[in-house]
Amino acid sequence: MTLHHSPAAAEQLSDPRQALAHARIHSFIEAYRNEGYRIADIDPLGTLSVPEIPALLPQSHDLKDEDLALAQHRFLDGLGLTNVKELTHFLSRLYCGPLGLDASGVRDEARRQWLFARLATRDPGAEPGAQERAAVLARLAAAQQWEHYLQQDYPQAKRFSLEGCEALLVLMDALVERSSFYQLERLFLAMPHRGRLNLLVNLMQMPAADIVAYFDASRTTQAAAEAVDLPYHLGAETVRATAHGPLGLFMAHNPSHLESAYPVLLGMVRGYRAAHPQSAMPASVVIHGDAAFCGQGVVMESLKLAQHPGYTVGGTVHVIVNNQIGFTTPNPLDPLNHGYCTDIARIVGAPVLHVNADQPEAVLRAARMAFDYRMQFGADVVIDLVGYRRWGHAEQDTATVTQPLLHGFIDKHPPVTQLYAQAGWPGSEEGAALLAASSQQALAGFRGSRASAPASARSAAALAGKPAAPDLQRLRQFVERMTRLPEDFATHPAITRLIGQWQDCVSTPDQPCSWNFAENMAYASLLWEGRGLRISGMDVQRGTFMQRHAVWHAIDAAQGVQQAFWPLRQVAAPGTALEVINSPLSEEAVLGFEYGFSVQAAAGNGAGALVIWEAQFGDFVNGAQIMIDQYISSGRGKWGYPSALTVLLPHGYEGVGPEHSTAYLSRMLLLCAQQNLRVACPASSAQWFHLLREQALQADCPLVVFTPKSVLHGQAGSQSPLSALLQGGFQTLMPDAEALPEEQVRRVVLCSGKVYYDLVDGRTRAGDVRTALLTVEQLHPFPQDRLAEVLRSYPNLEEVIWVQEEERKQGAWLCVRDAIEASLPAQAGLRAVTRPDTDSGPTASKTRHYAQQAALVEAVFPV
Repeated sequence: MTLHHSPAAAEQLSDPRQALAHARIHSFIEAYRNEGYRIADIDPLGTLSVPEIPALLPQSHDLKDEDLALAQHRFLDGLGLTNVKELTHFLSRLYCGPLGLDASGVRDEARRQWLFARLATRDPGAEPGAQERAAVLARLAAAQQWEHYLQQDYPQAKRFSLEGCEALLVLMDALVERSSFYQLERLFLAMPHRGRLNLLVNLMQMPAADIVAYFDASRTTQAAAEAVDLPYHLGAETVRATAHGPLGLFMAHNPSHLESAYPVLLGMVRGYRAAHPQSAMPASVVIHGDAAFCGQGVVMESLKLAQHPGYTVGGTVHVIVNNQIGFTTPNPLDPLNHGYCTDIARIVGAPVLHVNADQPEAVLRAARMAFDYRMQFGADVVIDLVGYRRWGHAEQDTATVTQPLLHGFIDKHPPVTQLYAQAGWPGSEEGAALLAASSQQALAGFRGSRASAPASARSAAALAGKPAAPDLQRLRQFVERMTRLPEDFATHPAITRLIGQWQDCVSTPDQPCSWNFAENMAYASLLWEGRGLRISGMDVQRGTFMQRHAVWHAIDAAQGVQQAFWPLRQVAAPGTALEVINSPLSEEAVLGFEYGFSVQAAAGNGAGALVIWEAQFGDFVNGAQIMIDQYISSGRGKWGYPSALTVLLPHGYEGVGPEHSTAYLSRMLLLCAQQNLRVACPASSAQWFHLLREQALQADCPLVVFTPKSVLHGQAGSQSPLSALLQGGFQTLMPDAEALPEEQVRRVVLCSGKVYYDLVDGRTRAGDVRTALLTVEQLHPFPQDRLAEVLRSYPNLEEVIWVQEEERKQGAWLCVRDAIEASLPAQAGLRAVTRPDTDSGPTASKTRHYAQQAALVEAVFPV
């Protein structure tokens, strides 16, 4: 039966009375479609106050029995309904049962009609036979028995029980089967900690012993003994056998920042597709908590991000494990005020299927309907699995302290297994017998489980040698191809100048090369070699500081449209991926996405692709600090995730205030340990060129680059000669350009970043010929051995000075001091010259900034 009908049907009726009756019936049906979910039977505990909705009353539409007899409405065809009472009852069962459809946020009418038609159509799996009911009961029993097993044998174990929402396992099974039905090869999953242990064992097929090893010292394993993260943060990979063939399942690891895994997973899905271009886009399922879904801002960021070109994944199925409480405080459904935690899904026009977790067959329908919607429209869809939480936030909590009334209802409420055993086999003991057998079998499996063999550990490899740079002829070829414009492509004057500069750069080996040229030639050489490139962030196509120009624009006067020309596409090897994407105004979600993308790129055959996120200003990484702390700096150590993500943070004090100056260098360095990050601050265009190529061709850890701002556009000395791009490689410590006689040097000044150029000027003005200036280009791993070697070469060295333009605590000093001290010759002392610490950071006064900078230099080179 299909409920698809046209609102204009009444206009086609010639009899005015029939037309009026038709309109009344139609208005009544639409009211149930639009408002019925608000009084749907979705609360297992029955504690919700049901609102009075006048639109759901027949009298609000002046609907009478004779209207049904008079009008020929398509909705009534074949139903045999003869009066308003029967129609009301039918609509109530359809729209207000244990599965309620909220399509109020869906703006596309075709999608709305699809949803309503699908809800009204009893699909073949909607009423399972005896065999499928037994299978569903067995899965519910497995979910329940896992919790009972841990509670009985390990009562002090913190497991974040799934009890009250055991139907989540049935729902996930249905999504797995549906993924396989559509011939997808892989399903990516992300979820918070509640229910994770349950799904790891029952869905991801992890041996129960691998989980128990974290709780039981007598049964520990190597993996558990060496673990640096908690078991309810673990991810897993497996291959599930389904009715339609095998399906790969991937569950992402996740820290306690509940929703942070959502954008990471999106990036993994897109990264997997990029690394396996012949495969279909994998499906993504993200499980949320009710309070976290509406309370964590990264969810809103990610919902919008996935609608943006360059970040789409073909739609995500969202599953909310709705316990009706967040942590220890109430987070109830609020139908009286039309308030649901799912309301934020309206920002992307996603439908919401509210379903009662104590009604497994309705849960199955919701899962199939949601996945089919995702496949039909390539769009997000939300399943709100409404259950309860039988225990407190953790099992050791005494929930009745804060929620005595709610837990009074819960304590009296039978579990879903018991309810389904009674409902599935009414008037028979067969259901109870099947439940007992299934529970016993599940328990035996858990207790008899043996731990799996530990996975081989990944170790960080040091960079081996330097990648060979392209020769002069190749760079000239790049410039020729990249500046060969389409016919009638009228470039902007800035681009015309840029083309001339590029052509000048390759004219002779001693020609100075801009940062723009160096960066674009690095990318061109990688793309020529078949290495993929993905750059994302705000304004990255142009560059915040007009420094990149990866895409050129012009107006087609004849057509009145804007054209785009991609210079780098002219040199990319066939089939090589190139994405330069201006992201939405987001930091946390976008950086999480790029991290996930980089993990899959490194794990698949996309290894060697350069994946870059650039902050519009370095301090904007504040909004993404969770991703830096919990994933990028520690993902390998906690979970073995490979990543060579490059993070570009524009940095430098220039009198533009605290918000546009600092990328919090010290904060990044404090996260460094065990080769987990590479932190660099290149001072010249050649260094920039070699660093980017090195990262793409050799690196196996993330790179954080503190990139300059004002220096990009011609700081004297920062534009390297072309010959420096054609030979050598990235140097972690740059020697003094003056090459003073070693015996003459009494002092060595160490610095990093653009303050070097101020110090060069200061030394010249002071006429100092006893001080060598060295720039530390890589701050982690610190080039300690190289520095010690250089310092030993100065036999009369008396003092080493570290200079930074940042405040004492905001720059690198406190993090590199020990390494510098370990490099000192015995006779040399060490001190630092910095700005004094302030609570707000860099000044917004140009005048004050220049005065401070001058004082900084004069403290080293007094005139």
